[in-house]
Amino acid sequence: MKLTRLLSALALGLVAGVVHADTLVVFAAASLTNALQDIGKTFEARSGHTVKFSFAASSALARQIEAGAQAQVFLSADEQWMDYLAERKLLAASTRTDLLGNSLVLVTPADSKASVTLKPGFDLAAQLGDGRLATGDPAHVPVGKYAKDALTRLGAWQVAEPKLVRADSVRAALVLVERGEVPAGIVYATDAAVSPKVRVAGVFPADTHAPITYPAAIVAGQDTPAARAFMQWLRGNDSTAVFTRYGFSIK
Repeated sequence: MKLTRLLSALALGLVAGVVHADTLVVFAAASLTNALQDIGKTFEARSGHTVKFSFAASSALARQIEAGAQAQVFLSADEQWMDYLAERKLLAASTRTDLLGNSLVLVTPADSKASVTLKPGFDLAAQLGDGRLATGDPAHVPVGKYAKDALTRLGAWQVAEPKLVRADSVRAALVLVERGEVPAGIVYATDAAVSPKVRVAGVFPADTHAPITYPAAIVAGQDTPAARAFMQWLRGNDSTAVFTRYGFSIK
């Protein structure tokens, strides 16, 4: 572990000492907001580079990269949108890596007392009452796709679909629950953990949906020393400690 930290520090030192400081643009899934903001501050202090983040749904970010947006690094909340860029040859060769994992939870406003065991046949209709269910749009937002998968396997999708509020990101879905505009939402466990305005009413078993994986890669044409240093920093001890603190699992 000490050797890894030393190598990371040496790499950053070489970049800072030999190459002029750069501004690095990182496109990242909305659920990574808090963790990456913390990591970015440390990286800037150690490397001399400036990091600018753009957080949104992975689908929106991937399409922006496809359209020519000048991002150097992309972190997705699922494999599909990284595959989307890879199929279009928009990733720098041999830079893709699976970085993190997460889990899926049902959340309610903090003042709710609701609790549910998420198993086949669970009564989602009773949970929602006359209200609706917020999550990412299953058509393109990763958390929504995981949610649809889980609800389908648990036999609750037919109840959920007509009541679904299709948010444009996981954080947008979280806000709807925080404000009490919906009685429940499906988000990542890490999103629930950073909000004092929601509580976890239930955890979806891991086998009800595809593994939640966060791949990272450098964008084609942007394989710079600064981008390489940031990718290495994401794997270093300082970054993994931050990710773990926010509830992510390390791949």
